[in-house]
Amino acid sequence: MALGRDFAWLWRAYTVSALGTWLALDAFPMIAVFALHVNAARVSLIAVAGGAAAALLAVPLGPWVEFRSKRRLMIHSDLVRFAALATIPVAYLADGLTYTHLLVVSVIVAVANIVFTGASGSHLKALVPAERLGDANGSFESVNWLSTAVGPPAGGALIGLFGPVATVVLNALSFLGSAAAIRRIRRPEPAPPERHAGTSRRAEIAEGWRVIAANRELRTLFIGTVLYSALVMAVSPLMTFWMLNDLGFSPLEYGLGVGVPCLGGLLGARVSRPLVTRFGMRRVTVVSGVLRIPGLLGLAFVGPGPVGLLVFMVSQLGLIAGSGVFSPAFATRRLELSGERTTARVLTAWKIGGQVGIASATLLWAGLATVTDVRTAVAIAGVALLPTAVFLPWRATGSVASSPPEPKPEPAPEPVAKAEAGAGSGG
Repeated sequence: MALGRDFAWLWRAYTVSALGTWLALDAFPMIAVFALHVNAARVSLIAVAGGAAAALLAVPLGPWVEFRSKRRLMIHSDLVRFAALATIPVAYLADGLTYTHLLVVSVIVAVANIVFTGASGSHLKALVPAERLGDANGSFESVNWLSTAVGPPAGGALIGLFGPVATVVLNALSFLGSAAAIRRIRRPEPAPPERHAGTSRRAEIAEGWRVIAANRELRTLFIGTVLYSALVMAVSPLMTFWMLNDLGFSPLEYGLGVGVPCLGGLLGARVSRPLVTRFGMRRVTVVSGVLRIPGLLGLAFVGPGPVGLLVFMVSQLGLIAGSGVFSPAFATRRLELSGERTTARVLTAWKIGGQVGIASATLLWAGLATVTDVRTAVAIAGVALLPTAVFLPWRATGSVASSPPEPKPEPAPEPVAKAEAGAGSGG
């Protein structure tokens, strides 16, 4: 690939894990609906419990990730996700799968996701030159949307043929493939930053949040992306339950409804970098951020049959095409603003904030759907999403987040860079 051999292995790792993840899109809600026969509120609780518990457990992980080998953490995160997911088909085949088991696995996977995100984004900056970060993030985003387009329809077909845990098996194996690819990276990994003498653990944990709060553009992006993700993801389990249980769509039809619009995301990811080059990152971020907002409201008008499926696809297309352009530009700008010594802590804090937001909104909207109905809850989420446009970077800024001051040099030899290479932006 144009970004070099090591990035090519990183890209392969991301590709295999992204495909596995999107094959298993909504696998846990589908298992809960088809195998465990739970209601809509309990389907949503899977996302709530996993996200909230993972965020709580991950609070001290920012500095833990920052001061350790990033690639090793990525590999270990992949192996943990494989091991946790592998227990689902085993329990299912032994007729011992329970709702509690699903909740526990969702927490473990969510914690591993947070660790992987903090480590991978931080080391991407070490693996790829700063001027090529946009190209790297665009490559990841293209893979993400292509996997999203292919994965859900294929996953729905596999579930229809082989049962509700088929895609969980493939997702687990994808993390093994990711770990194997990351191990092939040979470029030495820069030594992690050293802890400052006398710095308290509490201050280290809070540093990622301090960097976000201290930079206006970073702070605005954080609030906007957390609110956006929270509302969109809060609707996701409700739509899964509604379409499969109430509107009578098959898993394959639902997968097609999710997957086909993702071709718009693939196109958006491909044009994001050229658009940034021509119009500038801020303008592209603002316009694409606005364009991705109205689609959520359209989901409230989904009905049964082919027309309902078409409405679902068109609404999804609006959400996804804008996100395809927005995400690479946003991810690149976030890395630029996150500081040289605090990237992992910023990304970990960001992931924790996102998890808390998603968990809180999902719980609230599950209750809202219970006291009203799914259509009303989705409509309210769509209306609530509209004001999030104010949190886009409308005002220009050239500021970059400050890192903690470097400690005074001591008469000791320079640390040797560990012979481990870079990390990606997801998995």
